[in-house]
Amino acid sequence: MCNSLNICPENQKWLDEVWEKIQTKVSAECDRNADCKEIPYTTDENGRFIPKRFGGASNLGWWTNGFWSGILWEMYAATKEEKYLKAARHAEELLDGPLADFPNLHHDVGFMWLHSAVADYRLTGDMKARNRGLTAASHLSGRFNPAGKFIRAWNMDRTGWIIVDCMMNIPLLYWASRELNDPRFYYTAVEHADTCLRTVVRDDGSCNHIVILDPDTGEMLDNPAGQGCASGSSWSRGQSWAIYGFTLSYINTGKKEYLDAAKRVSNYFIANVANTSDFVPRVDFRQPSEPDQVDTTAAAIASAGMLELAKQLPEEERGMYVNAAVKMLKALDTLHCDWDANRDAIVMDGTEAYNKCVHIPIIYGDFFFIEAILKLRGSDFLIW
Repeated sequence: MCNSLNICPENQKWLDEVWEKIQTKVSAECDRNADCKEIPYTTDENGRFIPKRFGGASNLGWWTNGFWSGILWEMYAATKEEKYLKAARHAEELLDGPLADFPNLHHDVGFMWLHSAVADYRLTGDMKARNRGLTAASHLSGRFNPAGKFIRAWNMDRTGWIIVDCMMNIPLLYWASRELNDPRFYYTAVEHADTCLRTVVRDDGSCNHIVILDPDTGEMLDNPAGQGCASGSSWSRGQSWAIYGFTLSYINTGKKEYLDAAKRVSNYFIANVANTSDFVPRVDFRQPSEPDQVDTTAAAIASAGMLELAKQLPEEERGMYVNAAVKMLKALDTLHCDWDANRDAIVMDGTEAYNKCVHIPIIYGDFFFIEAILKLRGSDFLIW
């Protein structure tokens, strides 16, 4: 048994080998995509990165477009190779258009600018990057509904909608609060986290993906299926967002109820993957037995979240979470990774939603896989 965040000695050889494979693969990807005009999302039939497309056109405002920069900044922090810095900053600059496009901005600005501009500023002190991050934080705080005590998720007619994913966006507000010595960002994040804790996390540790609230009172009105298979089901990537998101809110606030929520959701997650044949989460933990759809991105996110959670716990409590993370990461490496350096993307078989875009590489699968491996290697650079 591992009883600390340090990997067990028998797994050290595996960790060294997978890190070597990551370096070889991402170095080649960086060389091919350093001057990209569009930001990677998935790959084509030839194994080359392509963006998220709508009607044949790419969309620079797509919510995942910070993860390519995030991968590059993680690699730069770990290796200090200048090519990663240059490629990351190029991708960061591509996002200036979406940052100025107020009508189409959304709550996922945390995903987009924490991993690009804020990571840049933390590592290099670049003031342009800092301004980008603070602009994004100001937008996110402007989506806060003080009556309902939540940050609105999407646009259009979804005034009272929140989603579990936003727990990963609010670290942008914690950062802005510290950076500006301005508590309004902090309290906005805390109010939203409290509302998510009340309405998203169930007693058994499972989570709603979407919750619809009365925008005037914050009363919970409905919980649609979202990207899971049905209302009341358990979308595994939503579980992973909750694990990591509540852990990050605990780190930023010290509120024990967030730590307890992260542990409760983690325990539920581990119990469900332990019942599989391969320790890889299905798209929804309550999905029918057929079709048998997995989501490797949920495994990567949960692994990174559990490792960060373990750091916050007494040594005697860490083992279960470290062991689960290592088992999932080893399963991904063995069963679901493409290590051919001539092809882009590492983690295969990500799934956007139940019965939608099933078993494809998705950029955030790679980001969280790399982040988790770096945590196991002792990296103290927390991009969040």
